[in-house]
Amino acid sequence: MTAVHGLRVRDLLWRTPGAGAALRVARCLGFGVLMWLTACAPVAEERGEPVDTPGQTSHPIVQGTDAPDDVATVALVARRTRCSGESPLLLCSGVLIAADVVLTAAHCLDLFGVEGAHEVFFGTTVSPTPDGSGLFVRVSEAVLHPRYVPSTHAYDAALLRLAAPVEVSPVALPETGAALSQGARVRAVGYGDTKDVNAPSGRRRQGMLQLTSVEPAAFRAGPAPGMSCVGDSGGPVLAGDGVLVGLTVSGDVACRAEAVNVRVDALLEDFIHPFLASTPPAPVSTLAPEALCREACEEDAQCPSGLTCVTTEGAPGRCLLPALREGAFGATCTEDSACGAGGICARLESQGEDACRCFTPCTPPPPDPEPEAPDEASEGGCSSAPGLVIFGVLALVGVKRRRRFRPSKIALHER
Repeated sequence: MTAVHGLRVRDLLWRTPGAGAALRVARCLGFGVLMWLTACAPVAEERGEPVDTPGQTSHPIVQGTDAPDDVATVALVARRTRCSGESPLLLCSGVLIAADVVLTAAHCLDLFGVEGAHEVFFGTTVSPTPDGSGLFVRVSEAVLHPRYVPSTHAYDAALLRLAAPVEVSPVALPETGAALSQGARVRAVGYGDTKDVNAPSGRRRQGMLQLTSVEPAAFRAGPAPGMSCVGDSGGPVLAGDGVLVGLTVSGDVACRAEAVNVRVDALLEDFIHPFLASTPPAPVSTLAPEALCREACEEDAQCPSGLTCVTTEGAPGRCLLPALREGAFGATCTEDSACGAGGICARLESQGEDACRCFTPCTPPPPDPEPEAPDEASEGGCSSAPGLVIFGVLALVGVKRRRRFRPSKIALHER
């Protein structure tokens, strides 16, 4: 989660008076604030303006092609809340290394934090309603490499445990001390921005790179002729035999000259292998989704479907879904109109016939106040909604952090 004077954004939104109104406005705008965080980030780069930290930029795979066979490459997205009209928010790319484990870049979790609500998508194109080959899976656990340094991207890696294993073949891991030499060609894969209106981000693409320098825990590469770009961070860099040798983490501003990658073999002994050998926490008895207004929680493990247990000012803990107030989940649904007055069709699970359930707030939200006539000091409209100023401040903080730790993306479009 983005921190604001020690508070996470999620906590501030849930605990701040007027936050409910701000969230209603955000939903009205299709969570435009969050989309703005990502859509605005590359603007300074496109204008040639400097960013906060040189080299920490995002770029797509240039001179690339579609990658239909790289089924182990995934997209990391923010957890979706609504069951209709909500497009997935692409954060980064990643790669499956075990049936229930994904490797990605650590800075990809910066926006929502290690405990944030994330999902991964398996398929060729990220969309609200993927075809039969597309699959969304919830992330149940995330850990950062203990030696990760945000300012330099050293050991910029994170492991994500999926809520359920998938029937997809993982990518092959390298051996410790894998041979990498200057001049060797490698292949990068990701869902990043292509900077081409005919090939937008969110589609799995690939491009060839050539190693320009090799270090003990990282390597740099130039175009051959591909290059990584925004949204490709966390995506795999593969040797010719399909072995995972690198992880995209950064690159030059224009996505044309240099890609910075973490060496995967440098992550094996103290990070990847111990995590793969660990046993996931044993499941505990969870509260019934339809009883969340009556029963309190004490820890996240008691909440169904990965909801978060939140306590405010000494009140009983409640299991919450991101961007929703306290409430309970009832019958299955396909659209808001099926859920009655005050209810919405919310996504309790990532995918499946029972994923969408009618959500009803424990306490109905107060009616929106009658709009006041605009005066000379006010332009009226949504900008005057209570709590929106707070939301705007958080958005500005988010933009600053995104500019400093912007995900690298692989330029996957053909010139």
